Amino acid sequence: MSDPELLAREASRWLRFAAEDLDVAQRLLADRSSAPRHVCWHSQQAAERALKAALVFEGVDFPFTHDLNALRTLLPGSWPVRADDAGLADLTGWAVQARYPGEWPEPSAADAVRAEAEARAVHDAVAAEFRRRGLHMDAE
Repeated sequence: MSDPELLAREASRWLRFAAEDLDVAQRLLADRSSAPRHVCWHSQQAAERALKAALVFEGVDFPFTHDLNALRTLLPGSWPVRADDAGLADLTGWAVQARYPGEWPEPSAADAVRAEAEARAVHDAVAAEFRRRGLHMDAE
């Protein structure tokens, strides 16, 4: 896909999906009976989809991966989110650790709060760059 209008429309869809995951994460945080791992999972997905939205917008093919740092480094250097990798390694871990039992500790409430905040920062950075470039998301 190389048509800029199609890329913008598809990128907007990816970012809308990211915003929906953030919305779910926020609702789960507010519900004290929810398991923190669900917040962590939706937060990871929100960050992943936001980064993939930026890659779609740029016309960059990306591999099938949950590695947020790997996705971030595929972005051109002009994207501010490329320079800020705070928390991406932690968020990446939730792609597996929040979904499957294993030899790792269960996410805590503090992990959930941190994951949602980190994902929101990624989403907001991508959304701000879209606006700066004249692209407005479906949800706006």
